[in-house]
Amino acid sequence: MAQSAPENVDLSRVEQARATRDRILVELRKVIVGQEDLIDEVLLAMFAGGHVLLVGVPGLAKTLLVSTLAKALSMNFKRIQFTPDMMPSDITGTEVLEEDHATGHKQFVFVQGPVFTNLLLADEINRTPPKTQAALLEAMQEKNVTVGKKTYALQEPFMVMATQNPIEQEGTYPLPEAQLDRFMFMVWVDYPSDADLKTIIKRTTAGALEQPKPVLDGPGVLELRKTVRMIPISDHVVDYIVRLVTATHPNDTRAPEKAKKYLSWGAGPRAGQYLALGAKSRALLRGSLQATIEDVKAVALPVLRHRIVTNFAAQADGVNSDGVIKELLRIVPES
Repeated sequence: MAQSAPENVDLSRVEQARATRDRILVELRKVIVGQEDLIDEVLLAMFAGGHVLLVGVPGLAKTLLVSTLAKALSMNFKRIQFTPDMMPSDITGTEVLEEDHATGHKQFVFVQGPVFTNLLLADEINRTPPKTQAALLEAMQEKNVTVGKKTYALQEPFMVMATQNPIEQEGTYPLPEAQLDRFMFMVWVDYPSDADLKTIIKRTTAGALEQPKPVLDGPGVLELRKTVRMIPISDHVVDYIVRLVTATHPNDTRAPEKAKKYLSWGAGPRAGQYLALGAKSRALLRGSLQATIEDVKAVALPVLRHRIVTNFAAQADGVNSDGVIKELLRIVPES
């Protein structure tokens, strides 16, 4: 039976969004082999207006995915390779003193940094000190950059996709919880399957890769983001989100035993917001007219895994944040 559109949802916009997603996937597949979950979660965050932290060892196409996505979306793309000696001004930009040769008058002129783009790849973000990492905080949350006494607005759409190597710890600076919370999703990038690895080897050693064609531009992305927020989410689903977030609070009397045993800190309100937005984005990009509990569960891992903190007992028992979240998804009642 066909779904009837809620009053505030334009059925044609929903159908167009799903068709757009399918076209983007076709273009990404010209370059990216496998990694279905990675691509899906990146697109969900993109159209929900969130940022993504990609965690995986080098060589798993994290950087390639971001640059390919920028081409498919016909958006400005810049890459920053984070290093220990990088300064905040290397990201935001700086004021330089310029002289008017005609008048001899000198004035400070702001030279924009690489953060002034649509899609910013922050490569190995944990290789730079906290002071430089913090330069992205205002940009990610407020979509502004403040240099001296002036504030400069970033051009929308704006999205940060950062990469992090989970293995190397020497010479790295773990992201503080406040900055981790700015990322809508933390996505684990896994090794390809044997079949995908075979395809990768054959494709990348046979000649030039096929280049993706633009499918959507910046204004089109903004329109999709508006449509995402129009997707309705019932009180029944929101109540489930509240129960799921509350279940991560180890000091709450209603928290399950596993949360009390293995967590030292739980998720905050932004987790609930991103669970709702992620569910709406997933519903839209699959042609659904309403966000469901199934949509919430589908985005729970990337939304929550970097917002809960496991304790020593979890480490001793070999339990990670994903294990705790999966258990909560199993036992938190849907109604």
